[in-house]
Amino acid sequence: MRNVRIDEVDGLGRAVLAIGTDYPPGHLLPYHVHRRVQVLYAATGVMELATAEGTWTVPPDRAVLIPAGTWHQVSMPGVSTRSLYIEPAAVPWFPVRCRVVEVSALLRELLLAAVGMEPLYPEHGRDAALVGLLLHELAGLAPLPLDIPLPADPALRRLCAAFLRSPDVHDPPARWAAALDVSERTLGRRFRDSTGLGFAQWRQRACIVHSLRHVAAGAPVTRIAAGLGYASPAAFTTAFRTLLGRPPSAYRAAGQDVGPDDQDPPFGTSLARGR
Repeated sequence: MRNVRIDEVDGLGRAVLAIGTDYPPGHLLPYHVHRRVQVLYAATGVMELATAEGTWTVPPDRAVLIPAGTWHQVSMPGVSTRSLYIEPAAVPWFPVRCRVVEVSALLRELLLAAVGMEPLYPEHGRDAALVGLLLHELAGLAPLPLDIPLPADPALRRLCAAFLRSPDVHDPPARWAAALDVSERTLGRRFRDSTGLGFAQWRQRACIVHSLRHVAAGAPVTRIAAGLGYASPAAFTTAFRTLLGRPPSAYRAAGQDVGPDDQDPPFGTSLARGR
């Protein structure tokens, strides 16, 4: 199915419904919720998903798993998606919180093929076998740390939101502590209690996740690193690889060339420390 709303077909008696949708540049899908779980795959472009718990960035050839009943919005700057809407009983292993995952070459082809199936595909035969293989592949997907958890405390959440608009890997915790009128130790404790991450760890992750849109668009690593406050492209690339297990070049959209300033440094290059 292509460019069909899930509400129009949600009542069909099939455990898995596959829908492909093309969105115009700059499209924002406002907060909404699904009865089924959703596997949202970015065939092109970078998606940004937000819930009350935080934000998730989804580069090309990755997907986000969205549990049933989760209110979410999605920013889609020129994205073509392939979605699976699955009855929760068919995926008892599904996570209770949104999760970005790798998409294997096999799963990508299965997703593309599933969109071409009839909505009421026969319960036996080729399409049913394809659905069974899809569910099998989904169960083994590797999660990626592409979420930015946000605290519930309004004052701390406002500081986090401001940081995400203009991230700086060296933004000092003392500035945050002063803004909240607490000690740096109290700030660190609040951060870990409310996000599960230490302040420096959250700050680093936020910078790397922020960079993904620019990396995918082919921006030079030199420019990205400088914009985020890293001491060098090598420091940025090391931090990127430490978090995601791969260098920035692995996250470029198909067709984007790697220029001379974007070569990946040898693994193990020292990571610039925060001021």
